[in-house]
Amino acid sequence: MKGNNKYKFYRGLTVWGRWILFALVSFVILFPVYWIFISSITPPGELFKTPIDYLPDHPTLESYTFLVENVGLLEKIGNTVLIVGLTLVISTVFCAMAAYGFARFKSRGVGIAFAFIVATMLIPEVVTARPLYEFLRTVQLYDTYPGLIILYISTVIPFTVLILKNFVGEIPVSLEEAASIDGATFFQRLFQVVLPLMKPAIATVCIINFITCLNNFFTPLFYSNGIQVLSVAIVQLPLRDNMYGVPWDLVSAMGWIILLPIIIFVAVFEKQIMDGIMAGGVKA
Repeated sequence: MKGNNKYKFYRGLTVWGRWILFALVSFVILFPVYWIFISSITPPGELFKTPIDYLPDHPTLESYTFLVENVGLLEKIGNTVLIVGLTLVISTVFCAMAAYGFARFKSRGVGIAFAFIVATMLIPEVVTARPLYEFLRTVQLYDTYPGLIILYISTVIPFTVLILKNFVGEIPVSLEEAASIDGATFFQRLFQVVLPLMKPAIATVCIINFITCLNNFFTPLFYSNGIQVLSVAIVQLPLRDNMYGVPWDLVSAMGWIILLPIIIFVAVFEKQIMDGIMAGGVKA
């Protein structure tokens, strides 16, 4: 009986310890997000007053109004939606077909090609920045939508192919063989048998690639001048009253606009993200 009580005590202590650790980690992660939102709706004159107000006395949407009227926020959102949307569609289609080829066709050349694609994930963007810049200028794709979309696609291809290839490898070949016996052609097997089974992995890579593209700062900053997206606009905000001061209210508002869709996507599709990563990342 005494040993039983001791076991319950330690079990309860473990449970409470986990909840306390969970609360601490959640606070560390969520408090900066909360602070960005609060700063975005706080008037500029009240941002640095002491003592600190964790709830603004006079909340306002002035920062968001200023961004829409003076910074071209709606245009930047439109550019972001266009570039990121086309990137997700094009990269998903091509990477799904590439992943099928890498998973089903085994040869030395195919293995080398797959290893080469995955190895590009290890190359820092700054290493290829200068040659890519010269190349885009030469082919007249610098500061154009097609040029930016191609660069965004090249950024997400290695991760997408890796996840989808491993996921396809878990799909039994017998399903395709059964469809082949029934008279299905290669493309029918690909689009009517394999791709429907890949939906969880495709949904996962689309969500993760959306977050990656939305947070991409280097590509639009270095390879574009006139086309601005949200991730770059946050460092190009105009100074208002004090030419030497940073407009922290505008920075916070722009940061919250970038964070909000990411938070919504992760909150809604958390299960799909984890399931897809576990399903596609078990075997390399």
